[in-house]
Amino acid sequence: MDQWLVEFLQDYGNIGVFLFFVLGIVGLPLPDEIMLTFLGYLSSIGQLHLISTFLSALLGSATGISLSYILGRRLGYPFLRKYGSKIFITRRRLRITNLLFRKYGSALLFVGYFIPGVRHVTAYLAGIARMSIARFMVFAYIGAFVWCFTFIGLGHVLGSNWEVVFEYIHRFGAKALIFIVPLAAISYGFYYWNQNRAR
Repeated sequence: MDQWLVEFLQDYGNIGVFLFFVLGIVGLPLPDEIMLTFLGYLSSIGQLHLISTFLSALLGSATGISLSYILGRRLGYPFLRKYGSKIFITRRRLRITNLLFRKYGSALLFVGYFIPGVRHVTAYLAGIARMSIARFMVFAYIGAFVWCFTFIGLGHVLGSNWEVVFEYIHRFGAKALIFIVPLAAISYGFYYWNQNRAR
């Protein structure tokens, strides 16, 4: 997996990062969190520029979720029923996300990034529900920022130990994110505090 990601980044650079997250958010089964954390790791060893990589991932995520919202708003449920399986949005995923969306509303656009299988569906449902564009943008784009910041930040801080994130996610599932998100913020803040102190 690592070698595949390295070759992909060498061939396509920031444009590749952008397209990767556009397609990943729209629904293709791409290893989004793995890619984000790996990008952070590569930036920690100087193979990638941290800020431009972060912006490419953020813009890709924001573009992908916006496309999903537009498709949901313009084409509705018939589109998902007919073509959802082709972009790996199964009826089960749709049903689960629909229940969560009814329960949590707009907040699911933010939290959904951290739930594999759910983040690919939330924007379609927001569009189908005719959520206002302004409300959608606030929750979806802030969610994209926090999601990219969390996993790229963890990869950058953990360095060669970046894969430990996935051991915890695999072991504890979505519950691990309750600890991962605050840990990312604290670790990243502490890292840069030490960097500035050393200057």
